[in-house]
Amino acid sequence: MSDEIILHEYADSGNCYKIRLTLAHLGTAYVRRQYDILKGETRTPEFLATVNANGRIPVLQVGDRFLPESNAAMWYLAEGSALMPSDRWERADMLRWMFFEQYNHEPNVATLRFWTAFVGEANWTELQHRLAPVKKEAGDAALRLMDEHLDGRRFFVGDRLTIADIALYAYTHVAPDGGFDLKAYPNVMAWCEAVQLEPRHVEIGD
Repeated sequence: MSDEIILHEYADSGNCYKIRLTLAHLGTAYVRRQYDILKGETRTPEFLATVNANGRIPVLQVGDRFLPESNAAMWYLAEGSALMPSDRWERADMLRWMFFEQYNHEPNVATLRFWTAFVGEANWTELQHRLAPVKKEAGDAALRLMDEHLDGRRFFVGDRLTIADIALYAYTHVAPDGGFDLKAYPNVMAWCEAVQLEPRHVEIGD
């Protein structure tokens, strides 16, 4: 990639971390631009006009092009690398788990983490108090399904790390911040350890 890569991000976000972890595994140089989402810095007229009209991060900037959505950015970066299976079926299966992450996992596990660790339960709205038990149940269902799939497996697809693992790891390993007990999912815990032992691994705060 000859164009400069810039990651527009919030460091504590798991979605932003997915892209940083992908870049770390690829050994790709990039520039980080930080925004404080708690202060509304992704909702300014300038950000909406130049970075992402949807007012969200992460956004991967490649030259003068901007790519929102973390999983799309990971796919772009990983194309042709060891993080992307060469087998057609395995690529589709990898994509299946990335869809699962965005539809079943992230809206529940990540949302409860944000509400609990960043907003604080004392500041929850009435709606958040009503939704929290629902999201906890749905998040545990997602973790349980992951645990069942990982029985006898080291990674989610094939026999090596792919961006499906990175997508799911980002919010899974910090799920306790949202009140989830990972000890109930021993296969998930073993998988988290396997991801952490991979060369070039970086932590979420790095």
